[in-house]
Amino acid sequence: MRREYNFSRMKGEKNPYAKDLKTQITIRIDTETVSYFKELAESTGMAYQSLINLYLRECVKTGKKPTIKWFQASAKASP
Repeated sequence: MRREYNFSRMKGEKNPYAKDLKTQITIRIDTETVSYFKELAESTGMAYQSLINLYLRECVKTGKKPTIKWFQASAKASP
């Protein structure tokens, strides 16, 4: 085994499978929710996007579903 290796002549090749691992999307998230994950990111040392992904992955694995409560509009219509 060599004591030192010279990596300056190596060609950088991207992982051909990396694009299949994650999908880039655009999503609108409440400011309060983003702030929560950013604060959590500071305390854990992870990127907040990674924390959101971990949480969503956990929801998929456990089959967690959101509790949705719809509010009915008032019966009176404005004149």
